[in-house]
Amino acid sequence: MSSKTDLNINSETAALKAVILHTPGKEVENMTPSNAHKALYSDILSLPIAEREYRQLSGVLSKVADTYQVSDLLKAVLDDTGARAGLVSEICEAESAKELAAELMRLPSDQLARYLIEGMPLRYGSLTSFLSGERYALPPLYNFYFTRDSAVVIGGNAMICKMANKVRDREAIIMKAIYSAGAVFNCNVIEPGKNPKYSGKVKIEGGDVLVARKDLLVIGNGLRTSTEGIDALIEELSAPAAISSFGTDGKFDVIVQQLPSSPDSFIHLDMVFTLLGNGKCMAYKPIVMDPSVYRTISLHVEGGKVTNIVSEQNLLSALEKKGMELEPVVCGGSNSWTQEREQWHSGANFFAFAPGKVIGYMRNKATIDELAKNGFEPIKAWDIIEGKRSLDEAGDCVVMVEGSELPRGGGGGRCMTQPVARV
Repeated sequence: MSSKTDLNINSETAALKAVILHTPGKEVENMTPSNAHKALYSDILSLPIAEREYRQLSGVLSKVADTYQVSDLLKAVLDDTGARAGLVSEICEAESAKELAAELMRLPSDQLARYLIEGMPLRYGSLTSFLSGERYALPPLYNFYFTRDSAVVIGGNAMICKMANKVRDREAIIMKAIYSAGAVFNCNVIEPGKNPKYSGKVKIEGGDVLVARKDLLVIGNGLRTSTEGIDALIEELSAPAAISSFGTDGKFDVIVQQLPSSPDSFIHLDMVFTLLGNGKCMAYKPIVMDPSVYRTISLHVEGGKVTNIVSEQNLLSALEKKGMELEPVVCGGSNSWTQEREQWHSGANFFAFAPGKVIGYMRNKATIDELAKNGFEPIKAWDIIEGKRSLDEAGDCVVMVEGSELPRGGGGGRCMTQPVARV
């Protein structure tokens, strides 16, 4: 990390240059069936199996790009006394734990980083605390291996997300500290959630934000991203510091896709739609292609204002009007029952690390078969890691990660990656 990385994301599918990851650790083991729902999980994970599966994702990506681990980036922030003080103060304020600040400031950086991610055990100093049922003074960040959600790079801007659930607020606070420190990344930091105009109604998470092009965003509007969040982001991206690296002369387009409020598998746009590169996309047909009550709305922004806003037939036709004609690959194939089953386990959630080269779960067999029919060669992640196959020699391909445990958290390849630079 001797030289800084310039943030540069103007595509979902250009060749990956650098990405932020977080290998799931003890924070996952610190979850029990009784608190799984509170942690936004529907089940608990086996950490050894989850780690093995995650090594496949990180191992493949390390072959093609620089990979940064959140824990390493966090330790670097904590080594700076001023940055540490600011981060500790903001976390303690957000979590009503000001009494912990002095103790946290005294901890070595590596231990403090562990506490901030894995949870800080609660010391029982009273009958009330002993009988409270709580185990942590600062709860674990169970969801942090889904690095996509807490921050998004748009052009050269690091957007700090406003999480829909308080249990995830600390993830965004940590990412803001990492980007703001300036030790590793050169960027402009924006925070839609700080806009007082919207009276705390802003919600926006990275799984809902797709950077389709330098002048085009596709954003989901549903459980995790509010209309106010989208409006606030448009305002932030229209500011002088932001438009220098996104849009064309201050002009850009936003396509908004409404999403169902249930089941939980529809929490983000990237659970129903992802870009694969080379003119193809992965689509969950009932939402993206079929007639439905969930609207698609196109906005044009110019001079800091929305100058045109219209309803569209569907997401694919809206993109075609913006010059992106895409051939859809259907999540789950032709059978509606299988489509529903595979979407539940992140069957549409692929991450493109180069045009036409994507990574996702092996368990979604019908979707993998559909990709193969559309020219994507299925390759096992271990074959790439062990040198049995070369990505340089492969054409369009889908790299398959074993996925029995990781999907239980509610996300796939795109959810687990926070790209910061593409070629």
